[in-house]
Amino acid sequence: MIVRGQVHGVGYRAACRLRAQDLGLSGWVRNCSDGSVEIEAEGCPQELTELRLWCEKGPAEAVVNSVASSQVAAAGTDWFEVRR
Repeated sequence: MIVRGQVHGVGYRAACRLRAQDLGLSGWVRNCSDGSVEIEAEGCPQELTELRLWCEKGPAEAVVNSVASSQVAAAGTDWFEVRR
């Protein structure tokens, strides 16, 4: 997913990692140089939908304008991390 809006400097990555872990998902989240946040997550479809819904709002300080998603091949990881 690519999340656009005011999503840098508001704790978006850390909050996303916690939400993904709560949902039992694996993958990663990182800031992009264009001001967006990129998320790659894998898991059950229902939990991925829940993460997408969370991403549309983000943490309280975030202002999300859009969330674009696409499907990629699963990496097979069993953790969720914040990348730099």
